[in-house]
Amino acid sequence: MDYQFTIIVPIYNEEDNILRLKNALSHYITIASKKTKVLFINDGSTDKSLDLITAICKDKTFFSFISFDKNYGLSAAIKAGFDIVDTALVGYMDSDLQTSPNDFNTLLKHIEDYDLVTGMRDNRQDSVTKKWSSKAANKFRRLFTNDGIDDTGCPLKVIKTAYAKNIPMFKGLHRFLPAMVLLQNGRIKQIPIAHFSRLAGQSKFGFWNRSIGPFIDCFVFLWIKKRYINYTITKQKL
Repeated sequence: MDYQFTIIVPIYNEEDNILRLKNALSHYITIASKKTKVLFINDGSTDKSLDLITAICKDKTFFSFISFDKNYGLSAAIKAGFDIVDTALVGYMDSDLQTSPNDFNTLLKHIEDYDLVTGMRDNRQDSVTKKWSSKAANKFRRLFTNDGIDDTGCPLKVIKTAYAKNIPMFKGLHRFLPAMVLLQNGRIKQIPIAHFSRLAGQSKFGFWNRSIGPFIDCFVFLWIKKRYINYTITKQKL
């Protein structure tokens, strides 16, 4: 089957959400504007997540998975997905279903004219603390990246795979994907999408991950930005 779009779904101890996730993604496959498949990344889960992923991938040809030997973190899971995908377009979403896969169609409407399209959580359904720390981190991050993105942590993005595979990933770089596409002279856009409360499981990101960690990561990004190699070929004979 000639798939056009792969959705990466990192999973870490989300056993209470996986069946709901299966149903939501199975439904999206039937309405997707591009021929779509799903790649689950089991990031060293210690609950029943791997057993559940294995079971649902047996039932659906458009579901596949890989499993890490231990927990490496979200950036590592996304990088593994980027390394593996063979479709022209790649996206990712969180497994908590606080964003809907149906909104990928909203992002895909714009991907022909842009190289990365990211969601922006409209009427965010999180605690005041989460919203405050994310807002502060985004404001600080924009001072370094100047990418114009208001909600870089939104876990719903579509990227042209050629750009995704050229991103030099490090821990925490999932927060800088739009900026890394800009470093490749790519074009980016943000689109408002729906956001929902978490119905099951627990968030894996605390105050450190949402605020202090991103501040430190900004300096790592700045180091990469100053040393990033980019070039344009004007003439060739190969």
